[in-house]
Amino acid sequence: MSTKPRAVKCANLGRRWSIGSAERYVTSDRPAWTCQMLRRRPCTEPSRRRELSAVLAIVALRAACSTRSKRRHSVPFSPSEQTMWLDEPVARTRKPTDEEINSKYSARELRIVTESNREQLPNFVAALKRADWMRLQPFYQRRKRWDVKRKSKLIESLIMNIPVPPCFLFESDFARYEVMDGQQRISTISEFYENSFKLRGLEQWPELNGRQYSTLPSEIRKGLDRRSISYIVLLKESATTGEHEMLLRQQVFERLNTGGVHLENQEIRHCIYHNEFDDLLLELSRHPRMRAAWGLPKYSEEEEQNPSDSLLNNPHFSKMRDVEFVLRFFSLRHRNQYRGGLQQFLDRYMVRSRKFNAADISELRAIFSETIELAAEVYGAELFKPWVQKQGRIARQPQIAFADAVMVGLSENLGNREKLLHRSKEVVQATHRLVATARPGTFTGQGNTAKAIQERMDAFKDMLTAVLA
Repeated sequence: MSTKPRAVKCANLGRRWSIGSAERYVTSDRPAWTCQMLRRRPCTEPSRRRELSAVLAIVALRAACSTRSKRRHSVPFSPSEQTMWLDEPVARTRKPTDEEINSKYSARELRIVTESNREQLPNFVAALKRADWMRLQPFYQRRKRWDVKRKSKLIESLIMNIPVPPCFLFESDFARYEVMDGQQRISTISEFYENSFKLRGLEQWPELNGRQYSTLPSEIRKGLDRRSISYIVLLKESATTGEHEMLLRQQVFERLNTGGVHLENQEIRHCIYHNEFDDLLLELSRHPRMRAAWGLPKYSEEEEQNPSDSLLNNPHFSKMRDVEFVLRFFSLRHRNQYRGGLQQFLDRYMVRSRKFNAADISELRAIFSETIELAAEVYGAELFKPWVQKQGRIARQPQIAFADAVMVGLSENLGNREKLLHRSKEVVQATHRLVATARPGTFTGQGNTAKAIQERMDAFKDMLTAVLA
């Protein structure tokens, strides 16, 4: 026998809500509108907030149950996406007193415990080979970005005894460490001692170009072996709970990065907002259609540890633009929630993605995969490359603004897949006309205001509607 409640009392709305009456607030096409209307009612007391949440849960359940059946006829959202914008952060009602601030500091909240160490390079490299001693690339670290020339410059600095900034480690367990800052430096030293690359592009010691560690002149090798690497350890005592530990590692990574390489927005998101959805972004960025569209080679596991020079020189990979594109796709499907700049909007989506469950991840994976497959089948070699009217040809390189419109527009028409494929030539020709006659920069510019994005999406959507009519 079912134990589901047949009614929920919602005091702030002044009545009891049966499941049926709550459902009557919902239309299958506008669940977000319904939830926003409910939120306009005053709801300040904790008990009332819980009661309203119960009603919203019914609303969400009703909407989620119809998601798959309605997916082909409206914008496809995963179950949790339909209510992800409801829980706006509650503003602090008052400022803490000095006494409260002092108590917080005395309790050692948000303070870290550290120790400093120095190790000669041969000993340090030997220690790296010990199982479980150091994890070089925890989840919050970015992709490797140093090419051989940059690695060689570090080795040259060590040979010349030029001070190198200390690395920062986190003691994840007693005598077990994770690299928080300095991954590239540590990896470079280890790789050079293992003869994994030859020096290249040295300016002060050009006579060493082409040498590996094992082929260095004996005196140079002895001098290098005398050099030390400094590292600061954030001890396990710094964090009191697992959640605090996770937050601490992420915050320190964001603030400390001393590697001399500017962090892109998506790299920071990967560090700060890591969760199952972030893993999904990485997974989908490796989709064969994605890789081909952005000029990246077919994915291999080896690239995570030893990316080729061609990958490192491709900004779509090295700066995680491929991953950000996947995030843009998911986020811009919610363009009615766009506030502030694009990067802030992407951040907001990542924050709310923490509530996604396995069902959401599965649904989102299917939505993206179906959409990019449809896009590739319709546009072929022209995928994400807009028409250049003055030159009478498609662009040589894909344009992200145009790609946004293509992906979001097609995701809203997955139910018309067969018709779109049947009329693919008409779609391509209509797309050429659309780009040629649109306001300059609409599909190729950097306009990321809410108005510019809405104009871009609406224009592409209207074009598809006309072709399908």
